[in-house]
This record gives sequence, structure tokens and C-alpha cells, in this order.
Amino acid sequence: MRKAPEEYTVGWICALPLEMAAARAMLDKIHPSIPTPPNDHNSYILGSVGPHNIVVACLPAGVYGIARAAIVASQMVATFSSIRFSLMVGIGGGVPNREPDIRLGDVVVSKPSGRLGGVVQYDYGKTVASGRFEQTGSLNKPPQTLLTTIAKMQAESMVCGSRIASHLAEMVLKHPQMQKFTYPGHDRDYLFRAEYDHAESNPTCESCDPMQRLSRPPRTNNTPIVHYGIVASGNQVMKHGTTRDLLAEEHGIMCFEMEAAGLMDTFPCLVIRGISDYADSHKNKEWQEYAAAAAAAYAKELLCMTPARQVEITPKTVDGEPRQGASCGSEKSFGKRRREEIDP
Repeated sequence: MRKAPEEYTVGWICALPLEMAAARAMLDKIHPSIPTPPNDHNSYILGSVGPHNIVVACLPAGVYGIARAAIVASQMVATFSSIRFSLMVGIGGGVPNREPDIRLGDVVVSKPSGRLGGVVQYDYGKTVASGRFEQTGSLNKPPQTLLTTIAKMQAESMVCGSRIASHLAEMVLKHPQMQKFTYPGHDRDYLFRAEYDHAESNPTCESCDPMQRLSRPPRTNNTPIVHYGIVASGNQVMKHGTTRDLLAEEHGIMCFEMEAAGLMDTFPCLVIRGISDYADSHKNKEWQEYAAAAAAAYAKELLCMTPARQVEITPKTVDGEPRQGASCGSEKSFGKRRREEIDP
């Protein structure tokens, strides 16, 4: 049965078709599509998870970055005026470390830390006299409703574990054609030294020097581990290990991605990223489907644990109006304001 636009309260935004596929697979029910205004150019998948009616949207094919994400979100809110918040769900580049030990297939969730609201726009700020890059503003925190649920999820996982693995297994049972979204294997998780660059002519790491790989202790199972902390967002693809580590050390960054900063100050948002690479020159697409599925599975678990009443009492999103506390300004950009790769 077709629902009215005002019955939808949660937005789910993806950047890639494979992320949208993972989102669709996690919905409990799929709803019939509804007519949208002529000035709304988004294509939606409508459905529900638990008691929540969900609107899933994806950026246009081949288009990425902060500005486009903001447009998609703005059009979504204009059409579905009862949306309280959005989940930005998809893949990202993880920052490897001993603690936290982030690996391919893990999930990173934006969470406030100190003066940062959970997301930092790493290419928006100024360069001071010493040549060091300095942030000139900060982005808003995720909505309180979701932060409260996250605290409960963290406590529950310590006692009972998470349901991510069961959601992933259920996905394949319901959709056997999604075998490509399953775990690639720990032997396909290559981590190289930050200063060792990938040979540009090789599409995979099979010919990379195995002596440059870093060894890590094996895990006892394949269940994705969820990490909470700072997500870095920008208009540039991060694919340089040394630059990654410098920025990560300065801001406590766990993950790099390209869309979230377009939403945080105009659209209450939580960022959920499955780790598909290590934000270095060795990035490839082998882990993308599984990472997208892991992120979507976490999003489903989050929604299942979020009370419908708490969503209902959350203020509606006001299209185009900055949220209170927005303070992101710029004097000199860290890089050019377009999608490009960060090179040494």
C-alpha cells in the first residue's frame, strides 16, 4: 500500500549504486514509489526497517562530493517534509593503527570527540605561517536521538555482541545473487607501509612487494568490528598513506570519505562507513561490496534499536536552513574545491 510522503521520517543517503543495493537489501519491507515534484531529481527506494519508514536516495551515477550530497539531501527534505534525520551510509577509507585496529570490512561511525562533532572537513580551513593546515570551523554533532541509541548499542554489544553478522547472513539468504557482497577473506586484506606507494600500472596489489606488508595478529572471527570516532570528509580522494597518517594524527581521524560534510550543518546526520581500503595508493574495489553491506547492516541494527517515539519527537529538518551551531568557514582551502586525488 502506497504511503504519503509525510509518513517517512528517516533519510538514508548513499553515494554509489552498490551502496544503494546494500541499503535496499537491509529494508524489511519495500513500499510502492510515489510521485515526486518536478524539481526533485532524486530517485528513491522507499521501505521500512522496524517501525521506521525510510527514504533511500543515491547520488547520480559518476557524481561525487560534498556539494552533490547537499543537493540530494535538500531535495529529499523538500519532498519528504517529515524527515527528522539522515544516515549517510556507504564505504570509506580506514586509518590503520594498533589501537583502534581498523581492518577492511570494519565499520566506522561518526561520534563527537572533544571540540569536534564527529565529522571534520579536512580540505576546509587555512594555512598558517608555519605551513600547517588549521581548521577554521567545526561541523555539527549527529542528532541526540541517535547518540543515545549508539550508547545503548555499545553497551549491548559488550554483553550480547552485535547483530551485524546475522543481518549479513540474512541478506544473502534473501538475495542469493548478492554473493559478491560477502566477506572476501582475511588473506585479501593487505596493509602496506604508509611510505610504500603502489605501482600505478598495476590494477591489483599482486605484484606489490610482500616485504612491504605489515603483519597483524589474526582475528578470532570475521564479524566486522564497529569503531566510533572522527570521520574526515572532503572533495578529494585520500589515497596517500603518509598524508593520511599526518591528518589522522592531528585530528584523531578514523576514516576518510567524500560526502558527509555536505550534510552535517543543514541536515541532522550520522555517518556510517564500511572500510573498503586504507586510504592509500593501494586502494582497489575488491572490498567495496562487502564494506557497503557491513555499513548497511549496522544502519539496520541502529534503526531497530531506535524507538519510534524518539524519532517522532525529534524536530523536523528545515530545508536550506543551517542548524544551530554551524560554524564552518574558510580562508584558504587545503586543496582545490573539486574531486581530485591527494598526491605526495
